[in-house]
Amino acid sequence: MKLSHLKQIIVYLQKFTKISAIHRVSDTIIKIVFDKDDEIYFDMQRSNSSIFKCASYARSKVYNAPFDVILSKRFNRANILDIGLVNDDKILRIKTSIASAYKQETSYLQIEFTGKYTNVILLDEENIVLEALRHVDLFSSFREVKVGQKLLDVPSAPFVAKEYPIDDIENFLYAQYEKEQSDKLSSLKKQKIAFLTKKLKKLEKLYHSLNDEQTLSDEVQKYQHFGNLILANMHLIKPYSRFVRLHDYDGSELEIELDKSYSSVSQMAASFFGKSKKAKQKGAHLHIEKESLHSKIEHMRLFIHTVKEADDIAKITLLFPKQLQGKKTPHNDAIETFWIEGYKIQLGKNEKGNVELLKNARARDIWVHMKDRPSAHVIITTDKQNVPEDVIKGAARLCVDFTMFAKDRYLVDYTPRREVSIQEGANVLYNKYKTIEIDNR
Repeated sequence: MKLSHLKQIIVYLQKFTKISAIHRVSDTIIKIVFDKDDEIYFDMQRSNSSIFKCASYARSKVYNAPFDVILSKRFNRANILDIGLVNDDKILRIKTSIASAYKQETSYLQIEFTGKYTNVILLDEENIVLEALRHVDLFSSFREVKVGQKLLDVPSAPFVAKEYPIDDIENFLYAQYEKEQSDKLSSLKKQKIAFLTKKLKKLEKLYHSLNDEQTLSDEVQKYQHFGNLILANMHLIKPYSRFVRLHDYDGSELEIELDKSYSSVSQMAASFFGKSKKAKQKGAHLHIEKESLHSKIEHMRLFIHTVKEADDIAKITLLFPKQLQGKKTPHNDAIETFWIEGYKIQLGKNEKGNVELLKNARARDIWVHMKDRPSAHVIITTDKQNVPEDVIKGAARLCVDFTMFAKDRYLVDYTPRREVSIQEGANVLYNKYKTIEIDNR
């Protein structure tokens, strides 16, 4: 926050006569409603503080710390007596009064945009600290911020700040929010895409490391041949040998290496028969493993694409829900889980995941699927009869995002799970459905 900008914002704030409401909307952002309907936000991040306006800012939780209790008690519905700077520094002080049942209480709301010491301090009329967003001890700074102690002034800055004129304060405050959100979104996207790209590379490496069917078939024949050859020459082989020299059936000499010493020749032969059997089983299931890995790779690519296309932080937050503390849920590689307005949304990453969702969903849960085309299956878990439209729209958008790369208008059907009849695998028939349009252009 530049001193020149703060001076001009203070002139703008001086038109207000009342603080109608005040509370924290996040750990470091305080919302002040001036004169009933003018909402202004004070972002008190250390070394990155700002003042901004926006259409709306979702409250992350209700704060009940001592700071928040005093903030509400002293400044909700308070009359503004004065707004100004302290010592011509980047410290905004709002002097207020509020009529209690017994007397008129004067308080100071001191908002300090001072780099790493950025703070919000609540003071009484004697300049005694009532509470603070951040308490500061003498080990951290010469200026202690401690409840019950008198607050010292900050020394005047030893330089003259440059002037940066603002043409329109309202536009400037809205632009501050847009810039902050854009910077945060860009940083968050970069972080999440790097995380997902790392997972994608692991999956691709695993996929490319899989043997092809011909290689596995050759291994089956080779190990079977070695086992039979050892059994046919048992009388020539000594126990605990690591290398065995034998004549093959065509008379050519052959050296066979064992992976470890065996106490008997029959164990040597058995080890090769075991390898042959393992290679045969792996070959029989190779197409399943490849198909599974391929579907995970496609899902990860869609995930990265969805993050790249996200146009706000709320979308990124939805895609990467926080793990609930103290609540360990088993991880399922075939299913992705999201939360929208408290509703659990599950999405199948592949056919296995789609089948599991259909199998485990309850009759009243809502099933979501793109209309007349293959897509990810989505289940909205609910104990209620009516799911909010925003939740259904959010789930339908996830269904599209994790199915299609192309931007277009898509139709998505949804219906209670009880209306869905499983035919084979994840193929279904359903009726009594509703349709919603999702435009991701």
